[in-house]
Amino acid sequence: MKPAAIAVALAGLIGLGIFFIPMPPSSAPGATSLAEKTNDIAEQQAREARGAYLAQAGNCMGCHTAQGGQPYAGGHHLATSIGTFVTPNITPDPETGLGQWSENDFWQALHDGRGRDGSPLYPAFPYTDYTNVTREDSDAIFAYLQSLPPVSQRNPSSRISFPFNLRPLLYAWRALYFTQGVYRADAGKSDEWNRGAYLVQGLGHCNACHTSRNPLGASQGSVLGGGQIMGSNWYAPSLTSFQEASTSDWPVEDIIQLLTTGLSSRAAATGPMADVVSQSLQHLTRDDARAMAVYLKSLPGSAPHSRGIAPELTDEVDGQLQRGGEIYDKYCQDCHGNLGQGAPGAYPALAGNRGVTLASPVNAIRSILNGGYAPVTASNSRPYGMPPFAQTLYDEEIALVLSYIRNAWGNRGSLVTAIQVDRSRKGVQ
Repeated sequence: MKPAAIAVALAGLIGLGIFFIPMPPSSAPGATSLAEKTNDIAEQQAREARGAYLAQAGNCMGCHTAQGGQPYAGGHHLATSIGTFVTPNITPDPETGLGQWSENDFWQALHDGRGRDGSPLYPAFPYTDYTNVTREDSDAIFAYLQSLPPVSQRNPSSRISFPFNLRPLLYAWRALYFTQGVYRADAGKSDEWNRGAYLVQGLGHCNACHTSRNPLGASQGSVLGGGQIMGSNWYAPSLTSFQEASTSDWPVEDIIQLLTTGLSSRAAATGPMADVVSQSLQHLTRDDARAMAVYLKSLPGSAPHSRGIAPELTDEVDGQLQRGGEIYDKYCQDCHGNLGQGAPGAYPALAGNRGVTLASPVNAIRSILNGGYAPVTASNSRPYGMPPFAQTLYDEEIALVLSYIRNAWGNRGSLVTAIQVDRSRKGVQ
């Protein structure tokens, strides 16, 4: 592939998220009564409150807050294969933030993916999803961001490698892969279904993670069909495949529980999804959580995904699995059970767990290496967690125990190699 084509490809993979701050609303000439002023204040407060809710539904703070930093002041580093992006300060500070942006500037960026000067934004700021957001919701988010206390914080510039730092290449990407649009309700579906579709396709920008991408960084394949998360060594499973994370055969209440608590009798959210639940989804209203659940349950099933080639149970393979079983008995059995049954509400079952038999074992490898917790939520403020084993087990031992788990208690999956563990340990995709 020629350098220019490569630049277009990778420029489409990583974007710099940006939100904007409005200009103060202009006042009409003439005297204003106290009642009118009171009504205006009440309306503005209601608008800001709605904007706060919508910004949380979109998890804006998740990208625009550095670890331990001031909310929305930016500074979060996103390491990618083409460089490191530093998210901007989006508080109303006029010098280091976005205090000079207008309401129309905000809408232009959210709806059309363009900055204040009209230049294209990198599309990993998910304007390809946010273009579905209505103008009314855009203005409400704008009003909320304007109400934030300004933080004077000048963040370092992003460090993007040549030629990927050439923004004009984005015009070609947009011509190929971006179409403006606001969500249009499906007249054949219920209001609840349409609300769920709007949240998933728009502010929730679920497809930004749960989809595969072509060499130019654009979504490909079925919507929500699963894919590698940009700049991450995590895989976001398909929400349409029964072999991955489809919920079409779940009761709606179980889907709601998973979305808002990260735990259900059928699954547990870990890794990046645990952060999404903790920072965003747990704060949804009951009606919105149910609407999302109804929509997710309705998604049509996709073609089954391959789990990789399960091993023939030769003497050699049987010996490997036996060694993996011995490691499991020593380190895993106390929590996950001798039959992989887990403990309801505490430790997930491994038997029949689609998450451990995905074609790519990367999520399970990372969980063993780094440990992890279910999300911290209002209903589960002290979740049970898994300790990290990166310093306890060698790569070969992790490969053996995971190979055992993927082929015990009725599970069937490909064997895991020490090379795969080593790559994950080093953060290589």
